[in-house]
Parts: sequence; structure tokens; C-alpha cells
Amino acid sequence: MSDQPSAAEEIMDGVYRALRAHGYADVTMQDIADECSKSKSLLHYHYDTKEDLLVAFLDYVITDSEARIRAHADEPPIERLAGFVGWFVFEADAVDREAFHIALLELRTQGPFNERIREQLVRSDRLLRGTVADILESGIENGTFREVDVEETAALVVATLDGARTRQITLTGGDGDGAGDRDEADGAGDGDEADGAGDSDEADADGDGATAEGGDATAVDDLPEPTYTRRVAEATLQRIVAPLLADGVALPSLEDGIAAMSRDDETE
Repeated sequence: MSDQPSAAEEIMDGVYRALRAHGYADVTMQDIADECSKSKSLLHYHYDTKEDLLVAFLDYVITDSEARIRAHADEPPIERLAGFVGWFVFEADAVDREAFHIALLELRTQGPFNERIREQLVRSDRLLRGTVADILESGIENGTFREVDVEETAALVVATLDGARTRQITLTGGDGDGAGDRDEADGAGDGDEADGAGDSDEADADGDGATAEGGDATAVDDLPEPTYTRRVAEATLQRIVAPLLADGVALPSLEDGIAAMSRDDETE
């Protein structure tokens, strides 16, 4: 089989790049044609309107997500859940990814007014909640998780992560500074991160400003602030997932979850 993308895949890749560059409201069929090196007339041969093409694109994206989720179906439930949580983390340098999701957010606002777009959005929501519910059911069956209401817990996880993603791309401007109150992300009233490591003395056992690696406090201060989605994802693992675990089951780190999804991106 050829590794070359089909014409349909090239068009969908062009839609992705055009949405990233222009957003939903301003993107035109000509913009998409330019991005996929196809003629505008060829696009109109397959899709009568921009709406037809964007609905087809949503179907393409959701189908791709379904395939990615199936690829992890045989992994341990806790690893699958950590990977799902990591999927929603947007780092400060993920400019292209954020630009694309801003365009998707524009598309989502059309849901109340456009039945075809709404159908795809409902399908996406069911996929996300269904994925978490399936992970929880599998984990309960094999003793990884305690007995819980899987539907309610899945809805909570998805709403938390999706809400954090929407907040970051609309309020922080992609700069990763986590604009707003840190307490909203860590769920505590003291501003500590979800893992409780809010006290610098814990990382500086000698109390002399040196880090565990022998660096100085200035170097730590220069580190970039975690993005809002990263903080909420960490809080999700610590505050929602950890209490679900059966005795003796270890909680994977958020980095493990992010790495799992990054491996998917590298193989695409």
C-alpha cells in the first residue's frame, strides 16, 4: 500500500491548516484550496458549500479520534485514563494546536443553530464520555478502580478537562501564564498545586535556596508557569482519579499520560 495521502486526506489536512491560520468565521474555500494545493473548483466538485466541507472535516476528525482511542483499548485502564487526561494538556508552546482549537470553539458555537454541526458535536461528546466510562468499567472489572457511577464520573472528568481547555484558549491568549486564580485549578484555598508541592522548602531540604539538582533558586523562578490545562489535568488525576483507585494501585504521573499521547502524534 502507498504511504502517500489520498486526495481526500490532502483536502482534510488543508482544512486543518486553513482553520488554524484563519479561524472558522474567516476561512474561505479559496484558503482551503491554497493550503491543500487543490483548485477551488475541485473542492466545489466534492463539496457544494463551505459548510459541507467543514461538516465532513468534523466527521474526519472524530473518526480519527475513534481510531486513536481504539489503538489503546488493550492497555491497562489506569494508563488509558492517564493518557486521556494528558490529551487535554496544552503547553505554552503549542501555538498551532491552540489556534486549531480556537477555530473548533468557533465551530462549536454554531451547534445551537446548525443541526448538521450539532450532530457531529453530540457525536464527539458521546465519544469522550463513552471512552472514560468504558475505561472505568474495565478498571472496575479487573480491580483497578473502586465501584463508582461510571456515567456520572465520566461526565465530571470530561466537563473538567474540556472546560479547562476552553478557559485556556479563550482567556490566557496562549501565553501559558494561567491567567486567573490558581486556586481554581488546584481546588485548594492555599494556592498549592494538586500534588501539594506548594512549599519551596520541600524541594529545598537544606533551606539554602539550592534545588535537588544543585541549581539555585533563580533558575527555578525562571521556569515557565504551568499552563492552566496542565494544572487542571494534574488536579484531575489527584482529586478525581486517585480516590477511585483500589488499594495498592499506583497513580501514573501526568507526564506518563502526556507522553502516551505524544507517541500517537509522532506516528501519525
